[in-house]
Amino acid sequence: MLPKGANLQKIHNGNRTYAITPHLPGGFIKPDAMRKYADVAEKYHGVMKLTSAQRIMITGLKAEDIDQIWEELGMQPAMGFANCVRSVKICPGSVFCKRGKQDSIKLGMELDKLYHKKEMPSRMKFSVAGCQNSCSEVHVRDIGVMGTDIGWDIYVGGTAGSHPRLADLLIEGLDYDEVLRIVGVIIQYYQKNADIERIGQFIDRVGFKKFRADVLAQFYQGVSETTKPLVPQSEEGREIIPVAGGLTEGTLVFGDKITVDSVISDIIRVYPQTIPIFRSFGMGCLGCPSATGEALSKAAEIHGLDVNEIVAGLNKVI
Repeated sequence: MLPKGANLQKIHNGNRTYAITPHLPGGFIKPDAMRKYADVAEKYHGVMKLTSAQRIMITGLKAEDIDQIWEELGMQPAMGFANCVRSVKICPGSVFCKRGKQDSIKLGMELDKLYHKKEMPSRMKFSVAGCQNSCSEVHVRDIGVMGTDIGWDIYVGGTAGSHPRLADLLIEGLDYDEVLRIVGVIIQYYQKNADIERIGQFIDRVGFKKFRADVLAQFYQGVSETTKPLVPQSEEGREIIPVAGGLTEGTLVFGDKITVDSVISDIIRVYPQTIPIFRSFGMGCLGCPSATGEALSKAAEIHGLDVNEIVAGLNKVI
């Protein structure tokens, strides 16, 4: 099992090294905390690395040192679990940048406080930019907020990675409070209606026209009632109920046993109750298009795990 708050980084000659990434809202860090970072990295022979989420990762660590490192840092891990709001990327905005049109720091920090680590159908990343230069990459984030001369524009569905998608413009010219309200509506709508899929994939499946109409209808009404689900739901509200003999995107059907060749995306669609088992093995990227398209054998190899142990654990719950 993975050490708490750590990610497996590499396996070399049977030796495993891990990385930890403390949460730094907006990428801001005080000098004393930065010194503590450096002291801990040096003490435990780690390497400090800036990440694209405006954080500082310490990698090259041993499993037996992880708990003590967290204690010495006195900080919290950036990641809670795979399918949650992972980060809110913030540009300097009007506070520190001569080009800033809006205060991206105030808004971004509030969004971080409200949504960081909040559970979602899949992984989610936010971005807040103070002007159209979009230094925080609004167009490739699940929810992006861009400042203009007259207010804030809202973008949805962007992502980078192996399956890039540019975000769709949802609405323009909002004030601070309206941004917080529409983000809440987007989140509720996505949580209620999506399968295990990024919000861009969800939009492509249901159509942007419907997504936009439903979200804006709730926004203009000033209510947060959820709409009728667009996909079959379990009693818990989000998991698809498998139908005996029904095909998923792949070849696995309800009633089949899981094997080393089963594809992760097929497994979680047919048997959503396996998600906690994947997480217990530290295989958290269930919403990642690349990871979910892999066979269990390949994923186990990447994570340095015993695939037969994983298969046994999964088959126990189906």
